[in-house]
Parts: sequence; structure tokens; C-alpha cells
Amino acid sequence: MAKDVEILEKTERYKGYFRINLYRLRHGLYAGGWSGELQRELFERGHAVGVLPYDPQADSIVLIEQFRIGALVAGMDAWLTEIVAGIIETGESPEAVARRETREEAGIEITDLMPICRYLPSPGGSSESVTLYVGRVDSRGAGGIHGLASEHEDIRVEVASYAETMRRLEQGEFTNAISIIALQWLALHRDRVRSAWA
Repeated sequence: MAKDVEILEKTERYKGYFRINLYRLRHGLYAGGWSGELQRELFERGHAVGVLPYDPQADSIVLIEQFRIGALVAGMDAWLTEIVAGIIETGESPEAVARRETREEAGIEITDLMPICRYLPSPGGSSESVTLYVGRVDSRGAGGIHGLASEHEDIRVEVASYAETMRRLEQGEFTNAISIIALQWLALHRDRVRSAWA
């Protein structure tokens, strides 16, 4: 009973680039019985994939930098250093998104993928989940400006050593969860990744 949920009503409140739905619901309680009726607005943007492009031979990471409206409105630097990421389109697998987005945003190809985790960035207000991978790449020649003009993307690509990237992580340069989670995972599992991809 404690983990039962009853959706009483779902109403679309906004539909544009993203959607907002209003849910009326109740759920089971740990002590037994049901909660009172709750109303929750939920931001629904689909599900995303993130990939950390890592070159085990050079021990380097391919990073991207682009403009983010959320950072601007939050009063932070609007150009964020990030890992590659994108939204899963209908019929696409997370692995296919990882490969497509790495090609579009960084101009390089992934040869192998290793799963990191799947998580919810903000489950109190959004249905979005993120599937994370580390992707094996050859970082030689990576760089320049990439992205799709049809999506108004203006993405700068850089290659940084593992040591330099970890220094930047410790100094707080990365301010988005997807990059922080992926880089911290690599810090914990780097030896295993390099051994697997030797």
C-alpha cells in the first residue's frame, strides 16, 4: 500500500518546446492508508543521454562549451563547460543518441560505450531521466566549432588532459550535474576503463 499511486487527473497546462502537465493524485502512506489529494505541476522535456568522450590512450577528455539560458537567468556564467548530451527522439536507443550527439556536438566518433548510470536530475518537478555513458574516442584533431545550425547550436570543442580536467572539477568550474556526475565517476573508475580499453 505504501508505494501505491492513484492518478486522479492529468491536464496539459503548456505545450511548446517543453511541456507542463498538472497532475492530481494521491499515494499510499508508510503508516497505511492514503495521502490527501496532491496537485503537482510537472515539467516534461523527455529523456536525455549524456556521454563523456574519453581517450584512454592520450588520457584526455573532450569537453564542449555552449550558451545555456538557465545559467544566464540563475545569474551564473551563461557559457557552460559540459560533456556531450542530447534528447532521445522517438524510436532511438540511448546508445544511438550518444553516438549521434557526439558526432553533432564534438565532431568525433565513439568506438566503444560503457554505461555509467541512469538518474533523475530533479524528480520533485520534472519527469526527465538522464542515461550516462563514457565513450571511447580518439581525441587527436578534436576541436573547433560544431553543432547543428537548424538547432541554433554554437558549440566550442576542446581537449583537456585528465589531470587538468580533474583540477578544473575540484575548483568548481563545472556547474552542471551531468558533467560533475560523469567526471566523478571517471575519477573512481579510470583505471578499470583504461584497462578495458587498452
